[in-house]
Amino acid sequence: MTMPKQDTNPIPALQALQDDDPSVRLRAALTLGTNPDPRFIDKLIERCAIEGEFPVRDTLTWALTRHPASMTLPRLLDEVRSPRAQARSQALHTLSKIGDRRAWPAITQALLADTDDEVARSAWRAAVVLVPEGEKPELAAALSTQLGRGERETQLSLSRALIALGEVISPILHAAQTRADPRVRAHAIATERLLRDPEAGFEFAIEQAKRVVALGETERQG
Repeated sequence: MTMPKQDTNPIPALQALQDDDPSVRLRAALTLGTNPDPRFIDKLIERCAIEGEFPVRDTLTWALTRHPASMTLPRLLDEVRSPRAQARSQALHTLSKIGDRRAWPAITQALLADTDDEVARSAWRAAVVLVPEGEKPELAAALSTQLGRGERETQLSLSRALIALGEVISPILHAAQTRADPRVRAHAIATERLLRDPEAGFEFAIEQAKRVVALGETERQG
């Protein structure tokens, strides 16, 4: 990427992260990633917590991945415990992009079940990237406690996270299909269908699953 000479100076770029114009902030984040400097890691992370525009946040994450993981990880691990939901979510997103498994212990049950959907979804994505092979069954069990949660977008995120773990999720999905909550049962059935047929759309899978659950309810009542 060719950038104007004045845009390659990191000091003005750091100041430009505060600009009211999101396009200026985007260029600033690009500059700080193109010219990584450990002195600015804290400022990049601080901006992630408050930046309102998704393209700028994503570029801030990219800029952080351009720095050594040994320098970004400690600050990001602090950030996942922030009281600010966006700070937690963006830190988790950045950890998933860095992919350093030293961050795995920071993915707690509390984050996987965070009351903020964006934080939880970021935690699910980070978890499946960072989990050690031997801990996949435990993670699958933890993720299964969130089945039935939220609207379609949240449910699809969870299904994708579970499917990324592979066949280890099969017995857990089968068990979830016997749970009392019909939303949980439908979500588990839909996820299993997507596991077997990745080409199937989630909307189709969830609607089919809901019909299966409703039919089962009718048979029991009959």
